[in-house]
Amino acid sequence: MTNVLILGANGGIARLAIDLFLTETDVQLTLYLRNSGRLRNPDPSRIRVAEGDVMDIERLKEVMIGQDVVYANLAGNLEPMATNVVEAMDATGIKRLIWISSMGIYDEAEEKFGNILHPYRKSTAIIETSDLDYTILRPGWFTNNDEIDYEVTQKGEPFKGHDVSRKSVAYLVVKLAVTPGLKIRRSLGVNKPI
Repeated sequence: MTNVLILGANGGIARLAIDLFLTETDVQLTLYLRNSGRLRNPDPSRIRVAEGDVMDIERLKEVMIGQDVVYANLAGNLEPMATNVVEAMDATGIKRLIWISSMGIYDEAEEKFGNILHPYRKSTAIIETSDLDYTILRPGWFTNNDEIDYEVTQKGEPFKGHDVSRKSVAYLVVKLAVTPGLKIRRSLGVNKPI
């Protein structure tokens, strides 16, 4: 049985991923968020809710014990968050990380975003220089469309589009989490096919 830790579990993509994990897999989930009162537990037999902040390295290490996969769906001060996630994973021996970033961090999108992507670039660089079995997802602009329709591009390839549904990204997260060896040490642009 696979144990998946979701950091930032109240995020839009994370909530969709939780539903997909419950309906499409048999994984056990640990949902980590700053205010556990903001999230109901739809299946206490498969889900443990843990309150804490990614910036609290000791609490983060504690919640990582026994996990197989870490899925980070974070916002805010991403650079120190990435540092803490890598440190906690190294300390607890977890190798598999799925990290949500943003299109445009390598200037691979037609649109140039300037300094707004600086935190995403720096946090991604921390992940990429780690020895973790990471997959970085760089989605386009999110839609709330109820669809699973996406394509991926590799780091170094031009980004192909701007929009992608949150549900598509959540589906890809679940697929990566339950498929050993899939897209390890890759950075994937994620967009709806044009």
